[in-house]
Amino acid sequence: MQRRALLKYLSLTPLAAGVTALSPAPVLAQPASPLAKRDLFKELGVRTFINAAGTYTAMTGSLMHDYVVETIMNSSTDFCMMDELQDKVGEKIAPLVHAEAAVVTTGAFSAMTLGLAGILTGMDLKKVEQLPHLEGTGMKSEVIIQKAHTIVYNHALKNTGCTIIYVETAEEVEKAINEKTALLHFLNIEADKGKIMHEEWVAIGKKHGIPTSIDIAADVPPVSNLWKFNDMGFSFVAISGGKAMRGPQSAGLLMGKKDIITAARLSMAPRGFNIGRGFKVNKEEVLGMYVALESYIKQDHEKEWKEWEAATAVIETSVKTIGTVTTKISVPPLGNITPTLKISWDAAKVKIAGKDLQLNLRNGIPSIEIGNAQDTSITVTVWMLKPGQEKIVAARITEELKKASA
Repeated sequence: MQRRALLKYLSLTPLAAGVTALSPAPVLAQPASPLAKRDLFKELGVRTFINAAGTYTAMTGSLMHDYVVETIMNSSTDFCMMDELQDKVGEKIAPLVHAEAAVVTTGAFSAMTLGLAGILTGMDLKKVEQLPHLEGTGMKSEVIIQKAHTIVYNHALKNTGCTIIYVETAEEVEKAINEKTALLHFLNIEADKGKIMHEEWVAIGKKHGIPTSIDIAADVPPVSNLWKFNDMGFSFVAISGGKAMRGPQSAGLLMGKKDIITAARLSMAPRGFNIGRGFKVNKEEVLGMYVALESYIKQDHEKEWKEWEAATAVIETSVKTIGTVTTKISVPPLGNITPTLKISWDAAKVKIAGKDLQLNLRNGIPSIEIGNAQDTSITVTVWMLKPGQEKIVAARITEELKKASA
């Protein structure tokens, strides 16, 4: 049955119900349950690995917690109306993150596009339909960003049809602001590289009555970042859900001022006349993201940190049995704030390049992915390891370095 015919048929539902009630209900065939759990990675020849690198999208982010998977499975057996579900979940999430409103999105990238779309269109459905074509609509068309905050993900803002204006100083921001300015956007992970910090950025926006936004895609831990920037006064905040929170990889949050979030939802599915139809998030992801967030806020973060330190120490102790190897533990100040172990060696005594060591670990059994690899150093993190995998990582790195020292 074609879509138009189906819609026409559904419009006659009350009449149809009266007729079918007189007939016996059809018995639907149930799909047979598989007799054994299939290893589809193995069937397809897809390499799996131990993740000692971090929450990279190319590496499928993080592994969902069991309770998130259970939520997804349990919610997959019933239907619901998507808007109602987003309403109810948003009402629960908003107070958790100190926001006026919140909605589950398909990651931080779509949250940025949708947040800006809400600012541009407000509740005007005609404008929603016209995006990303801004000419002759009366909509604003420029977003101001610091040059130091230039990254490829800012393309999320260009998706609305807006042009990005780059500045360096507060004085340049003041000069760049005009009647076309829709948003002042901030990138948290590069905050220390810019000349204008968070509070001043928000203050400039408030002074001119222009909304401000911030991209904190991978910037928990600390857990307080979930509400810090809402408390600070940013108009909307975008974050990924499939990283430290270990929710669905294709989920995220848009949180902030109620008028912006409400308007942003006009550019989301289930509506199909907008730029956000492709950012379709399903009921399972919405609920999985909610449970992941709720549980992440409640968990013992101090205990988790100590576990990371202990696992890092296992690797550090092992590699330092090689005399020329040195180690350094650091914690990134803004994003992916977890212990990061840098392992370095003397090229004259350990004859292997970091890239070659990385390849050896990747091609070994089990396969291991690490972080940054330089001429005489590599980095590893433990926060994406399963319990006990730190011992495997320690043994394999030590083995490769000893082999190169022979």
